[in-house]
Amino acid sequence: MPKKTTWASKYPMLRKYLPLVHEDLGATYSRNLHQWLLIAPIIGVTTGLVVTGIAVIILGELWPAALGYYLHHHWAIVPAVVLGFVATGLIMQFLTPDPDEHSTEEIIRSYHIHQGDIDLRPFFPKLLAAITTVGFGGSAALEGPSIYGGGAIGSWLWGRMKRFNLEPRDRRIMLICGAAAGMAAVFRAPLTGLVFALEMPYKDDLAHEALLPSLLASVVSYVTLASFLGAKPLFDFSSATSFRGRDLIWCALLGLLIGLIAMAFAITFRRARDFVVKWALPHWMKLAVGGLLTGLCGLVFVLIYKDSLVPLGPNYEAVGLILDVQHGPFELIVFGILKLCATIFTLATGGVSAMFVPLFLTGGAFGIAFGQSAVHSSSLELYAAVGMASFIAAGYKTPLAAVTFVAEATGGHAFIIPALVGSAVAYAISGDASVSGEQRLHEGVRVHDLRHIEVSEIMQRQVISVQASLSLREFAEVISPHYRHTAFPVLEDHSVIGTFPSWSLARIDAERWAKTTVSEITDRKVIRVLPDCDVMEALRLLVAERAQPMLLVTSASGKLEGIVTKTDILEALKTRGEEVLNADETV
Repeated sequence: MPKKTTWASKYPMLRKYLPLVHEDLGATYSRNLHQWLLIAPIIGVTTGLVVTGIAVIILGELWPAALGYYLHHHWAIVPAVVLGFVATGLIMQFLTPDPDEHSTEEIIRSYHIHQGDIDLRPFFPKLLAAITTVGFGGSAALEGPSIYGGGAIGSWLWGRMKRFNLEPRDRRIMLICGAAAGMAAVFRAPLTGLVFALEMPYKDDLAHEALLPSLLASVVSYVTLASFLGAKPLFDFSSATSFRGRDLIWCALLGLLIGLIAMAFAITFRRARDFVVKWALPHWMKLAVGGLLTGLCGLVFVLIYKDSLVPLGPNYEAVGLILDVQHGPFELIVFGILKLCATIFTLATGGVSAMFVPLFLTGGAFGIAFGQSAVHSSSLELYAAVGMASFIAAGYKTPLAAVTFVAEATGGHAFIIPALVGSAVAYAISGDASVSGEQRLHEGVRVHDLRHIEVSEIMQRQVISVQASLSLREFAEVISPHYRHTAFPVLEDHSVIGTFPSWSLARIDAERWAKTTVSEITDRKVIRVLPDCDVMEALRLLVAERAQPMLLVTSASGKLEGIVTKTDILEALKTRGEEVLNADETV
């Protein structure tokens, strides 16, 4: 029976170049980005609907009623806040497996430890606990349940989209994608949602792999909420059209002060949180204490200043009160201090939400007070914006999201440059202090631990090489079946002349294998390094555009000493990390 031939076999040029085209297309579409064009919008719509419901309940019904009652009946603040906190404590204690796991922290922990897997059984109790925390006056806002809700939805949808052949790593991407959608919707700021979610897991890097899905989900989630509640910025205020050069100096100084305050606040909050978690009391009693102290912060302020400005609740209305109503610098400083105290008492004792808005609002109050007392500026909105961005950048370690949020959610686009200056200084001054106990330094920074190590210490010395005189038929029969390497060093008279990629066999007609030698199709442009080459330089060469799969380590005379691949560097990082961990445990 004659051998069946394909149409491509009739054309020698196609036989030669089709494997290369297939390789290039495979590399171009290796990440399956097109699948996110459907998955991300589904996450965005679902998250947008959930966040819309939360916003309507808290901002439309519960908090306006509670705030109006508190302003007319000051005596009711403490018992009402305590009641709401006790309800939160009972919900978390009896309806969730771990009352201390919720909100943004749960999303970050799941990203780093659980591969994006979220337990959905306590989903609705946690959202209800967030409503009782914020709606009755806890010093927190809607970003906590929104980020948690979106992240949990993304994680849940991963298990229901098997037809897309999703990989386990895609669950982490969908988790961040949902978190971005939640943040984008709650603040009506899609770019902020995207940047914050990408910055959230790390103190010094981004979750790059979730960029495209998060971008799509943020926009769709924002449009979903805006179709119900409108697209007007939450904190719209008039901004100056320009700033002077000396303003940047003042903004840098404000960033320095905010950075120091944020560092002290973050350390205090983490210490208080650790103490409360270890406190041998029922969860609802911890929150009762937190409610009492939170309520007292609000009561003390309204008794002193008898103002409609109250350091409790989501405080969206407080932004306008601070910007549009004249307040003295001392009053603003007292408001900021009590707001920070109320935030610690709310969230350190177990309240369910996050502190993006409290930090944002406190930074604005301190910024205006600074502009009034130190700068004597007429553009107080400028210093409010810089203070807002600086506190978020320092507290959450999200400098890009801080500046983006100020520009997007407040409409203050003219403040971007001063906000960048203040945020950068505050971020640097506050060091690694963060209000999030789950944020990490990116694993990638450990590569710098290898910068003084030579490749001779990590290279593979037992190398499978091939002789240049070997025919392709001999290679296919003797070498290829036993060693599944992507490339082999090629030797000629004991000197290395290049590498032989295994895939190059496909470029030669099988009928010519017996007459074609390895030398004829050897890649002679391979990169060679000496044994004393720095590992960081080797890594740079391996990840460069059109990089080789390996580096040949040769002596000065051209003799092959070994090879180095990206896998060898990763193994060295793993070993170094284990050594550091063992040293820490010994100490």
